[in-house]
Amino acid sequence: MDLRRRLMGRLGLLLGGLLAVAMLVQLSSLRQDIEAEVAASERLVATLLAATTASPTALAEALAGAELRHLSIRPADQPPPATTSRGWTRWLGLQPARSAEQQIRIGEHQLIIAPRPDSEIDERLGDTVRLLITLLLYSGTTLLVAWLVADRALRPVRDLEAGLHRLAQGEPDPALPAFTLREFARVAGAINQLATALQAAQGAQRELARQLISVQEDERRALARELHDDMGQSLTALNVTAAHLERHAGQLDAAAVADCAADLRRDIRSCGEQLRHMLKTLRPHGLDAAGLAESLRELVDGWRSRETGIEFAVELPGAPPPVDEAGALALYRVVQEALTNVVRHSGARHCRVSLAEAGLWVEARIVDDGQGLPAGPVRRGGLLGMAERLDMAGGWLRLAATGERDGRGLCVTARVPARATTAEQRGAKQ
Repeated sequence: MDLRRRLMGRLGLLLGGLLAVAMLVQLSSLRQDIEAEVAASERLVATLLAATTASPTALAEALAGAELRHLSIRPADQPPPATTSRGWTRWLGLQPARSAEQQIRIGEHQLIIAPRPDSEIDERLGDTVRLLITLLLYSGTTLLVAWLVADRALRPVRDLEAGLHRLAQGEPDPALPAFTLREFARVAGAINQLATALQAAQGAQRELARQLISVQEDERRALARELHDDMGQSLTALNVTAAHLERHAGQLDAAAVADCAADLRRDIRSCGEQLRHMLKTLRPHGLDAAGLAESLRELVDGWRSRETGIEFAVELPGAPPPVDEAGALALYRVVQEALTNVVRHSGARHCRVSLAEAGLWVEARIVDDGQGLPAGPVRRGGLLGMAERLDMAGGWLRLAATGERDGRGLCVTARVPARATTAEQRGAKQ
């Protein structure tokens, strides 16, 4: 059952019960009025009959205790009764008008009969007061029951609020109870889906953090190995040549000194090349608008020089793309990671890398004819790191299969915001 039906059902039962009570009150009032009218009519008949036989004294006593309604009967020799003025009846326009009295003869008695509107006014005022009391009770009971029904119906909101607080405090489960109302059940389902999405996002963040730590350790390990193996050997060779010159400086002729100098230059050149290679691995130099295309070309050429069995192609723009250094670095790292995945996991035979300006974006694409998208969650491992890196640069990552039927091949599209160099260019792009 939904909230609207429950509220309407309970309020309908309440209003039906109150209506029944009001009808009972009105029927009771109607019965009392009818009984009073009949009793007054009987008293009027008894008074008129008594007027034919009673003495004047007995008739006066009978008329005094008759308590007639709407009529006033008195002997002709008695003065009219004094009337009391009611200020509030005059203010409401209910002041009874004085009507002409009628004198009749019954038996041996002369009687004066006059209308008595004040009794009807009192009767109507009594009915009005009862009606107002009924309406007040009706309205008060309706408000009270509506308050109680709304409070009871909205009580699950507290459970929903507590579940959201638990999620905000980092608890994985909102621990929501089962709701009978359809609206709250839907909200609880949305909160549970949010909790699941938060758990997945937190798991992805933890996986990304572990991956970053692993990448850092791998880079440090590789750097230490290169420093020990390559740079260490070159420095050892320099040390040996320098020590030989130091020990035999007075005995060597010019040709021997020239050979030692050539060895020193060769080892120093090797150290420089190894240093430039390590620096380029850590961070490419000159990644700006002009250096991004050249850095990507060198990256692709580096993979071409290896025995990968993959034919690489590169398409670069003639003019430098309008991108800042942060965006250029993000694109470079994405292309670097994508090419590594192509070589290691795709089994592709061809791979094409392109860089172009696409409206307000600078776009890099890596397209291969390999195995396609990986099984399981798409955004994980290196792909998750690529997406996070682009997100920090204000861009986004999209993966799509290039094969329409067999699902083979993969197109990795990375975009970062383009940087307008002038106000006119920004206005034209917008």
